[in-house]
Amino acid sequence: MTKTLFEPYTLGSLTLSNRIIMAPLTRNRAGPGFVPGDLTAEYYGQRASAGLLISEATQISQQGQGYQDTPGIYSQAQIEGWRKVTSAVHAKGGRIFVQLWHVGRVSHIELQENGAAPVAPSAIRAKTKTFVNDGFIDVSEPRALKLHELPGIVDDFRKAAANAVAAGFDGVEVHGANGYLLDQFAKDGANVRTDAYGGSIENRARLMLEVTAAVVEEIGAERTGIRISPVSPANGVSSSDAQAQFDYIVDQLDALGIVYIHVVEGTTGGPRDATPFDFGSLRRRFGNTYIANNGYDLELATSHLTEDKADLFAFGRPFIGNPDLVERLQTGAPLAQINPATIYGGGAAGYTDYPAIAAASRR
Repeated sequence: MTKTLFEPYTLGSLTLSNRIIMAPLTRNRAGPGFVPGDLTAEYYGQRASAGLLISEATQISQQGQGYQDTPGIYSQAQIEGWRKVTSAVHAKGGRIFVQLWHVGRVSHIELQENGAAPVAPSAIRAKTKTFVNDGFIDVSEPRALKLHELPGIVDDFRKAAANAVAAGFDGVEVHGANGYLLDQFAKDGANVRTDAYGGSIENRARLMLEVTAAVVEEIGAERTGIRISPVSPANGVSSSDAQAQFDYIVDQLDALGIVYIHVVEGTTGGPRDATPFDFGSLRRRFGNTYIANNGYDLELATSHLTEDKADLFAFGRPFIGNPDLVERLQTGAPLAQINPATIYGGGAAGYTDYPAIAAASRR
């Protein structure tokens, strides 16, 4: 039987209504205390027809924050705010994971407690910008994390996973991609440590794997996924040995038994083939679900599903302007364009006011 994007799929103990995933999308609309509000619940509820929603990146601590008005999941108020979101999604029959985030060096002193420097594997400033005071500015100079601080970061991820379950999430996605903290440790362009977390492939993978193992121990492997971006230069990271590094990482993730890997294939938001890499190697090494991301449209996703290159397909920006993206793809309805000016920050405009297709167009 031919597989289709619109058939149910079993992910661990969950039955997803289709194979179309809503990728994490930072929208910078958290309220005071970095708490998601009623508007956020409405936004995710509108998009609950996706097989699985993966929330916007959500910081595990204040130290983990890198952009203004991004939500956290380390306070009771944040847990209660997210509970409204998960309830809205579940009320419409949807499923939702939260993406757990520590940005590492991609931050600014204005976002850090007492104006502290952002933290990183090594004191190497990222060649990137962050969103602060309603504008994009250069990130701050980071400091290298001390060895004794790393168990605390692992524990912050573990506690955030427990908080996610308390907030009603169906699972969590560890953010190991796009040049944030765990990706910084994995890639030698950002990590020049000489201790147990630097140097060799195994050492540079250590923090990512310790974090994932802690989350598995806390909430179970069937509720744990991870996002990785082996060759993406996002936020100024680079790797001299990406294939060997991520073949090793995925072997270890497979051994942990986590429910999925979510792979950014190519440059985040850019070319899929700018850097040579065998993503099929990751697919073959991992026994559970492979979620493919980056530049997918209906045609490419259908082709890769037919060729068994992936199980699920994550769509990002199309979900911003098309809350009913699944239906539009299935019926061939045109996709709405998004307003770039309202992607980051603001209120309902460009967030919850994109309409679903008119009933007449469904006939």
